[in-house]
Amino acid sequence: MSQEQSYTIEEVAQLLKVSKLTIYDLVKKEDLPVFRVGRQMRVDRADLQAYIQKRKTGTAPSVPLTTAATPTKNNQRMIISGQDLVLDLLAKYIERRQSNKVLRSHEGSFNGVMAMYNGECDMASLHMFDGDTGDYNTPYLKKIFVSHAFILINVVSRRAGFYVQQGNPLEIKSFEDFKTKSFTLINREKGSGARTLLDEQLRIHHIAPSTIKGYHNEEMSHLDVASAVANGYADVGIGIEKTAKLIHVDFIPVVKERYDIVLFKTPENQQLIETVKEILNAPDFQSEVAALGDYDLSQMGQVMYETL
Repeated sequence: MSQEQSYTIEEVAQLLKVSKLTIYDLVKKEDLPVFRVGRQMRVDRADLQAYIQKRKTGTAPSVPLTTAATPTKNNQRMIISGQDLVLDLLAKYIERRQSNKVLRSHEGSFNGVMAMYNGECDMASLHMFDGDTGDYNTPYLKKIFVSHAFILINVVSRRAGFYVQQGNPLEIKSFEDFKTKSFTLINREKGSGARTLLDEQLRIHHIAPSTIKGYHNEEMSHLDVASAVANGYADVGIGIEKTAKLIHVDFIPVVKERYDIVLFKTPENQQLIETVKEILNAPDFQSEVAALGDYDLSQMGQVMYETL
């Protein structure tokens, strides 16, 4: 394979008219195959064309859930849905302790929960704010999993807020600014935790989404939102603190959100639930998460809600 038949990450980003971080995210999700020439990652032209064609036909989810969720013999394969890096670490620890091969699906909160409801993943992460109660996650799960026994366990807490351009030239500080200031928003997709936070806060503050420029412009990850702000395509976006440190944007904290995982309470899941609890409460796991920075571990491993 000659290098003339392949592209660098930067060249792919230019061809698709997206940021390099978006391409790195596709690579991480294994949506786009790469190979290395020395220390440089390259994308085969045929693989790029195949990716584009699959996106056109809508047949390229980051993990083919309906196929991957079918368990192998002895239940040796499982899927964790969510985007936070802590879930990658959790998957590694589960593989060490059990015979499961752990796959990752990078769905947003609501879509991950619905995939679990439909039997397409085994564990879903979520950070969905409920404006009526001020609580996270539990109010939604009580309504969605009406006929299912489940357990909700905290992983971490983290700060969520606004991505703004460096120096915060528009002095955006709170959701009240959506009423009084003119700026362009870059939004997250429907069903993501960040989108839920925004929509609930707009409802609480009696702000009509139709009054916000850019409200219908959506991206699929914190990285993409922060990159859009950094590159001047938008003035503000909603996301988590850690991502802001990877991109050239400032971060304005607004809330401290709870990031949990949910599992069904079934006989088949009993051992997995116990394993997850043990991992989350293990000093070695907590030390690794603490080393990542920007996480509050004070409730890690605690059961936030459990049906009888």
